[in-house]
Amino acid sequence: MGVKKLKPITPGQRFRVVNDFEQVTAAKPEKSLVKGKTKSGGRNNSGRMTMRYVGGGHKQKVRTVDFKREKFGIPATVKAIEYDPLRSAYLMLLVYADGEKRYSVAVNGVKVGDKLVSGKGSAPEAGNALLLSEIPLGTIISNIEMRPGQGAIIARSAGTFAQLLAREGKYAIIKMPSGETRMILTSCMATVGTVSNSEHMLQVSGKAGRSRWQGRRPRVRGVVMNPVDHPMGGGEGRASGGHPRSRNGIPAKGYKTRTPKKATNKYIIERRKK
Repeated sequence: MGVKKLKPITPGQRFRVVNDFEQVTAAKPEKSLVKGKTKSGGRNNSGRMTMRYVGGGHKQKVRTVDFKREKFGIPATVKAIEYDPLRSAYLMLLVYADGEKRYSVAVNGVKVGDKLVSGKGSAPEAGNALLLSEIPLGTIISNIEMRPGQGAIIARSAGTFAQLLAREGKYAIIKMPSGETRMILTSCMATVGTVSNSEHMLQVSGKAGRSRWQGRRPRVRGVVMNPVDHPMGGGEGRASGGHPRSRNGIPAKGYKTRTPKKATNKYIIERRKK
């Protein structure tokens, strides 16, 4: 598992660093868990552009991923590790003892043929999903729920992980990937281990066309726009107008956007590092 640098036989390939896909074992997805993806090009139902810099891109298929892991006590065998074009992490295809197949976000260290299980009494091993009340303190975890039964929403992208620091009453204290320390109910589920494809951040696309294949159009800087289009636009020559801000005038680089009276502030013990 890693990345490789290609020979510079073309300008676009000179600086390109690609994934070697050594961990991936299947060439095609499981047909029963796949559906087509319609592209909007950033337009709404009126045909008006509501999202800028979106459009084009290669045709993709959506994999139905199980973020809940609610088949408690039923052992599952890892049939394949697969690539997903819509996420940075790999997927593992689980075949349960009752014959059902489900996709789940793959974890580092899990191989084809491994037996995984979720729910109460499961061993705290890589790939198993347990309640936060049953995971040993200090364990590296991922795919964490915020509310019981909601499904995993924290630490799902490639190489991310959190750490279970302590338990106080009905809350577990978790150090998030951002560095924030936060309380989450111990009745929430989490998967043991780090999310797969840790070397994703080392990849270099090598050329602008690769972004177009992913459905991303060129992003125009606000500084080069006209005053009517952006608060930082206008000026003679290469003027880099004013304080950095969004198109709507919201300041960037240090401006706090979180509501001071937000109800969930009481669950945050330590904010993320700036």
